Order: sequence, then structure tokens, then C-alpha cells
Amino acid sequence: MERVLGIGGYFLRAADPAALTAWYRDCLGLDADDLWHQENGPTVFAAFESGTDYFGTRAQQTMLNFRVPDLEAMLVQLRAQGADVAAETQDMDGVGRFGWVTDPEGNRVELWQPA
Repeated sequence: MERVLGIGGYFLRAADPAALTAWYRDCLGLDADDLWHQENGPTVFAAFESGTDYFGTRAQQTMLNFRVPDLEAMLVQLRAQGADVAAETQDMDGVGRFGWVTDPEGNRVELWQPA
């Protein structure tokens, strides 16, 4: 059986693509103008129940999750940029720590510091 090798891209609709691209660059350090070579690490693919509130609003059908080396430092950085950062974080034994930020287009993004 043929298998996929990994995620080749993630594409978002945006009312203002240039502004959203700038937000991801300025707040998360993701430069969309260059081909991004990720660091090695785990990637999760999971389906959730259709009624979940985990993604923020029910209108959001998918949620992007980024691995980060230091969740607390990333959240401080995002708050300093004026980003909409969720007050709560979550710790899962053996999995890691999670936090969330909502981008300017209303997309909830999960940040994960693996255990």
C-alpha cells in the first residue's frame, strides 16, 4: 500500500491573505515566502466529533497545531504582539503542554510543547 510521507502544505482562505501571512511571520516566525523545512518530531492526525468545541467555534472545521520548544516563551511572545491568546493551558502526562492563539481571521491555532 502506498503511504503519504508527511504534510506537504496547509492552506487557509483569508479575507486579507497578505495581512494573515504577515501575522504568522511576525507572531510565530513562519515565513511563508520560503519553503519551510520542519524540524523532526511527531505529527498527529486525528478526527474529532463534529460537535467538538476544541477548535474554538464550530464553524472552524480544522485546527493547525504547531510544535514549539518552549510553550510559555511562545505565549509571552504572542501576548507582547497583542495576539488573542487563550488564558488557559493544558498539560497531558506523557504528551506535553498545549496552549492556543486565535489568528486575525478567527482561526484557533494550537501550540504544543511535546513531553
